Amino acid sequence: MKSCILVVDDEKEIADLLEIYLKSEDYEVIKCYDGEEASAVIDKEAVDLAILDLMLPGVGGLELCKQIREKRNYPVIMLTAKDSEIDKITGLTIGADDYVTKPFLPLELLARVKAQLRRYERYGAKEKKEGDATCAADETENAKTKDGAKDGDGVLVCGGIVLNEQAHQCFLNGDEVLLTPTEFGILEILCRKRGIVVSAEELFHAIWKDEYYSKSNNTITVHIRHLREKLKDTGEKPKYIKTVWGVGYKIDV
Repeated sequence: MKSCILVVDDEKEIADLLEIYLKSEDYEVIKCYDGEEASAVIDKEAVDLAILDLMLPGVGGLELCKQIREKRNYPVIMLTAKDSEIDKITGLTIGADDYVTKPFLPLELLARVKAQLRRYERYGAKEKKEGDATCAADETENAKTKDGAKDGDGVLVCGGIVLNEQAHQCFLNGDEVLLTPTEFGILEILCRKRGIVVSAEELFHAIWKDEYYSKSNNTITVHIRHLREKLKDTGEKPKYIKTVWGVGYKIDV
């Protein structure tokens, strides 16, 4: 089945160009020139990835991203004409997985789309039928006693955290925690390397497959903060994801 990409940009030339490149790679494309139209699409259509322009008239890209994150976990790539760190951090804070600054090379954006979709599909994040979700929950429940190990069904247990990689499900002490593909990927890496400090640079390379710059650390910091919030681990002394200042992050439970 073809992956469906939602493209939202009020600059018609950019939206049309992206449609051409995406269709050349055999993706289905839903194209919107304004936020109101895109909002209706988000509610009704099955989408696998969204490309949202930040500065849209009316309903803006940030508001659309929030709407997506209320019900869906598919990747979101933000487009922004502002090369401002605060704009990028704001987008990541509300749930975007990546950002691209205009002007950009279409092939670069296409590469980012492919990378996000690979991660999305790898973790089995596509919307599941009720029966599939039940089966995945049963597999996760059966694996809870295997602390610190990954079984043949791709279930990773780390203290009270249980990751079912095939179903893209995360459980904390038996309660499901909804994660984006990027958040899931970061948490999986930390759980796999339990007790070992993982640098921000290593996390960035593993998730984005891109060149690391000093500002990239802000990207990782935002996603770590999201994970801590979702794991209800935001105190001064986090139980799960711990910061080793000047080095990186680790899970040691």
